[in-house]
Amino acid sequence: MMSVWLVWAVQVLFPGLCLAMQHYPTTWGHYDMCKSQVYTDEGLTWDYMACQPEAADMTKYLKVTLDPPNITCGDPPETYCTLENPYMCNNECDATTEELAHPPELMFDFEGRNPTTFWQSSSWKKYPKPLVVNITLSWNKTIELTDDIVITFESGRPEQMVLEKSLDYGRTWQPYQFYATDCLDAFTMEPKTVQDLSQFTLLDIICTEDYSRGYVWKYDKTVRFEIKERFALFAGPRLHNMASLYGQLDTTKNLRDFFTITDLRIRLLRPATGATMVDEGNLSRYFYAISDIKVHGRCKCNLHANSCVFEKEKLSCECEHNTTGPDCGRCKRNYQGRAWSAGSYLPIPKGTANICVPNNIGPVTRVCDNELLRCQNGGVCVNNVRCQCPPAFSGLLCEKPRCENEASGCDSDSASDPRLQRSTFLLLLLLTSACSLLLTRL
Repeated sequence: MMSVWLVWAVQVLFPGLCLAMQHYPTTWGHYDMCKSQVYTDEGLTWDYMACQPEAADMTKYLKVTLDPPNITCGDPPETYCTLENPYMCNNECDATTEELAHPPELMFDFEGRNPTTFWQSSSWKKYPKPLVVNITLSWNKTIELTDDIVITFESGRPEQMVLEKSLDYGRTWQPYQFYATDCLDAFTMEPKTVQDLSQFTLLDIICTEDYSRGYVWKYDKTVRFEIKERFALFAGPRLHNMASLYGQLDTTKNLRDFFTITDLRIRLLRPATGATMVDEGNLSRYFYAISDIKVHGRCKCNLHANSCVFEKEKLSCECEHNTTGPDCGRCKRNYQGRAWSAGSYLPIPKGTANICVPNNIGPVTRVCDNELLRCQNGGVCVNNVRCQCPPAFSGLLCEKPRCENEASGCDSDSASDPRLQRSTFLLLLLLTSACSLLLTRL
């Protein structure tokens, strides 16, 4: 009888289990619920989970500043030549005429228009003095990056550029990446690419030559800072193993901070020239022009909020778990019964909420943990105060099969039958191994 049951289980469960294994990286990435009501032995109660806002286009919420402030073209009006053809000089920039103006806001407007809209700097008329422009993007809020930063240039890509980040609202800056046609000459750094990085060198600051060449080609307009390729060093090429990445983000503060910003700064140090020598007789060929900047991320809420609102020109987390503050970084008043702690991505898929508890409940009794007081039989410890047991078990640490508490008792085919437990374990082990082998071949 037991062999028949096992064959039936394989036939029924195998496709569904494999499908679940193939798709739960998507589930891991959500964390979109902060709490839900569940039935336990004590009745209806709240089950708290780690949560975070959905990733979004963060350029909708930024403030942009330029240094020097008067670097945008059009005041006074100018005529420009194209880089690839110095005799084609029919491009005008005039700040007083809407059709001919190129203000900074055009770096963040809707793409796909024809003709393309873009911000443009004044020309390199003060050569040989460097044409240096700082473009600062500020959110007045901590942001966690979730996708590549992409800058699209309407003119040639700069020959020298630095992308910088700030974690303290622009008070101090650290380089993210250097870009140059010749890294050794520009920054005395050996050229590298993100493919040269490993799990151990992911935080290294590199100079790349990949995005500084091809000044005349229409398809060579973008400059990237690769976020997802860095994620892939832990999560795999298709980001299937997000558990590994989340585990590292949970335990390694420097790694978490690397993908967290309050401000970005694009430092344009030398425009595209298309040659080894600058044509001093026609400096109107040299300038910067950016048509689009993409920054995707989410508000940092320390895994205590699943939404972030933009009110009065400011982003703020809608905090849960009895937390408060712009980043949900402290416990609410009267909920300081234990020290504040950020939520945790682990264990997957719900994480650990680490809620703030009321002051008046006294010392929190530790019912379970992940060290000595482990929940048994697949149970999950929730905030150290209870075990969330699988359906077949109950008890303080999920140590009792539910049939022990039922008047009818356990029959020979119940969950307490040692033979069935061993068979079930072997079946699950077989299914997991088969699915893993199948997925590696897909």
